[in-house]
Amino acid sequence: MTDALDRKIITALQANARQSTAAIAASLGVARTTVHERISRMEERGLIKGYSVVLGQMDDAPMVQVIVMLSVQQPETARIIKRLEAYPEVKLCLSVNGEFDLMLSAEAPRIEDLDILTDEFAEIPGVIRTKTHVVFGRRIDRS
Repeated sequence: MTDALDRKIITALQANARQSTAAIAASLGVARTTVHERISRMEERGLIKGYSVVLGQMDDAPMVQVIVMLSVQQPETARIIKRLEAYPEVKLCLSVNGEFDLMLSAEAPRIEDLDILTDEFAEIPGVIRTKTHVVFGRRIDRS
């Protein structure tokens, strides 16, 4: 549905959704009207559903991130996800296939906070087992 130019426009918008169509056009070597029309078409088709604000750190304290894999009893999945929504540290929850059923990304100022958090996840009724990975760094981040 998209071509190389659409993907380049999307990449530019993901990097900075506030940049002007003129700036995007100049960086891609195409006319401003071309960029404007393509963005409008992608919005109309639902490929671009909206624009958002990505918040940075509120202070200079670095955040520690973990990826937590959860194996759950299938009938309990919806209830477990509802319970996970209550944790502000949980930034992302994905349903995945394979050995585990859910993949979470969680952040906190200290590793000790995440240690407590992952212990709490394991105690949620219906969670069979967990596996936690500490994130050392982000290599590609398009969020």
